[in-house]
Amino acid sequence: MQSQDVAPRPAPAAGSASDPVVDVEQAEAALVEHYPRLVRLAYLVLPPGLGRSRRVLTAHALVQRALPRGKASASVIPAQSAGREGDPGYAFVRLQVVRAALEAGRPLKRLAWPKRAQLPPLLPQVWGLKLFPRSGGADELALDQRLSALTGPARAACVLRGLEKLPDGDVRKVLTAAGVADVDAALKEADSESAQYALLDSPEFDACSLQVRPTDLMRRRQHTKAALAAAAAVAVCGALLGMPGDGWGPDGAAAPAYAQNPAAQAALDPALLVKVPAAAWESSARTDFSVWPARGDLTGDSALLRRALAVWARPGGTVQVSATPGTPSGGPSGPPQLLYAGTVDNARVVILYDGLRIVRYAEPRDSTKGAALDFARVDGADQAQASAVVLGRADGNIRYLTAPWVTKAAERDLLKPGSGAMALPLTDGTTAPMAGPVQSGACTSWNVLQLTDASGTRLLTDLGELVPARLTTGRPGSVKDAAGAQGLRAWAPYACSLGAMRSSGVRSVNAWAYATQPLPDASGRADWVCTRAETWQGGGERVLAQFRTPGGTYGAVAAKGENVPACGAKDPQVLAGVLWKSGGGSWYLLAAGSRGTASITATGGVKGSAQGNLLAVKAEQGAQAGLKGTLVDGRAVNGLR
Repeated sequence: MQSQDVAPRPAPAAGSASDPVVDVEQAEAALVEHYPRLVRLAYLVLPPGLGRSRRVLTAHALVQRALPRGKASASVIPAQSAGREGDPGYAFVRLQVVRAALEAGRPLKRLAWPKRAQLPPLLPQVWGLKLFPRSGGADELALDQRLSALTGPARAACVLRGLEKLPDGDVRKVLTAAGVADVDAALKEADSESAQYALLDSPEFDACSLQVRPTDLMRRRQHTKAALAAAAAVAVCGALLGMPGDGWGPDGAAAPAYAQNPAAQAALDPALLVKVPAAAWESSARTDFSVWPARGDLTGDSALLRRALAVWARPGGTVQVSATPGTPSGGPSGPPQLLYAGTVDNARVVILYDGLRIVRYAEPRDSTKGAALDFARVDGADQAQASAVVLGRADGNIRYLTAPWVTKAAERDLLKPGSGAMALPLTDGTTAPMAGPVQSGACTSWNVLQLTDASGTRLLTDLGELVPARLTTGRPGSVKDAAGAQGLRAWAPYACSLGAMRSSGVRSVNAWAYATQPLPDASGRADWVCTRAETWQGGGERVLAQFRTPGGTYGAVAAKGENVPACGAKDPQVLAGVLWKSGGGSWYLLAAGSRGTASITATGGVKGSAQGNLLAVKAEQGAQAGLKGTLVDGRAVNGLR
């Protein structure tokens, strides 16, 4: 449970006698809740000379070693975020991460024992693979190069200013506590990058959303034969580079083929690609990706299609490969279906479908270098979930390829349900570019795709994957699309919480208002809403219980769960609680269960019980409580945490 303090308290000065004592549990809770941010912070402060793969592993190792051994005093330094402000556990863990990252960048001394952070991490380790974040644009690359030229303390100052939004006074305190000798010099050196702080939230620096490549695969598989195979590979590559034209063979950025399997070779033949007639969907019993026709201006470009198939089968070392969770990334077992081949902005794009996966191949318009390959699992997609696929993203905008049964497309801001939708022109199923959701910084808008066909209108949101997620509302088991006026109003306060579900293989997200609770002290009525993300792999579902007070613009996450049946069609029961401060200054434990909850009991730091699905008990600020409920059929239900 999280406290929602409607009257923020001033934090004590760093290093004062009023500093709270941080125990292991408090620090661990902060580390788990803010783990991706802490890893990003460590990755940015670590010296770039380590290489991207080692920086990723070292960043994770430093964060995982940041917990105190017992108890330690931590300064409460404001973190400029509702989830971290005034949290001594987060302030302590952040300080340990900054200190360790700075130590890792210091050179080893001949007559001194190296510190733990200066040595390669024992754990985590990944053998045979290289891990690195997704590549960003030219601005991110330029920023990374400029950061690499700064000293470690200056990089830390940039990150604390730009990522953590700390004022210079608090940056001084963190750097001083981390052992920086000349803080003034670090701040002055960091001034040169103040205009680029927004880029620190880019996926380029997200060390938790990673891409994977093999390292010495051939050498690990063979010993003596490896040398011969490597020599043969060099000879083949040399021959390909000596060919006329752009210097690449027919397979483009694909790795060399060492075996000739007839079935595998057939899957790489562009002439055998399945191309569905344009009107097939109108008479088909199925309405999914299998009846999409082949579209785009390059469906007849055999060389492009050959390269796409070859890279799918065996991506070379320069190919950027990504896959949603639970999606196999192996080659096709037979000739796949062609959905699209055409020019999208500055890239040539091919989209293929093999019955289980959507595969997107993209290469620059003027070269086969810099190719990218993306996989998304789509088995079991119905008409609503097979409505659109991402063609490309550029400069914060997204282009979609829509299903042949889609008649209209529009863009709307989910945070502004009354603002109306802006029409998106469709050209052979391709939308004009639309602004994507704001994924970093303050959440001031959340743009979604609105599609209309003969069966109705639905909303889809981009969560950083090939297939957008469908948005619905209502009680689990009887949900409906959120495109109506009621659905739009229901989603508006909770749209920003969708950012927590990015890159998880999500197929749909439902928002269900499961309870309304009268607030103590005659403060009005609060809403309890459960948002649940269903995934394509059938596991890893994410559930958020959110609490919104009267007049509140946004909902606050009160509890969360992962891989739990709560709030789902199989078990719609949900129970959650929050510490709330009334306008009169009193603290309460508020809890609500879904319909069918017979009683609720609070345990731990707050004692109390109530009949029915609502509970309101006076509590102390910062109290830790557990919740247990009993359903009308006698079953027990635990509260989400």
